[in-house]
Amino acid sequence: MGRSISERVNSVFPYGTFAINLLGAFLIGMLFALLVERGVGPAHLRLLLITGFLGGFTTFSAYTIEAITLAEAGSWNTALLYVVASNLLGLLACLAGIVAIRTIM
Repeated sequence: MGRSISERVNSVFPYGTFAINLLGAFLIGMLFALLVERGVGPAHLRLLLITGFLGGFTTFSAYTIEAITLAEAGSWNTALLYVVASNLLGLLACLAGIVAIRTIM
């Protein structure tokens, strides 16, 4: 999915990894609200889905190497934008997932 996005957008900004990480943060927020706050399912299900599946779905290692590669190539502004936007929007996406489940339930 990330590669598909990156191939369609002609830019040095790593949109594919960015989109996958934001989607993963949103889904983690939803599952946190559902499994932890609402107590749906056993504790091991939370570990399996949040830490296991979505931890593997998001791409922190790709995010870090892409930021370093951008900086080393002299694209400091893009690297900084990527790091700041990934962290801020990732937090907001996670919060949005939590709020979505709280609203529904």
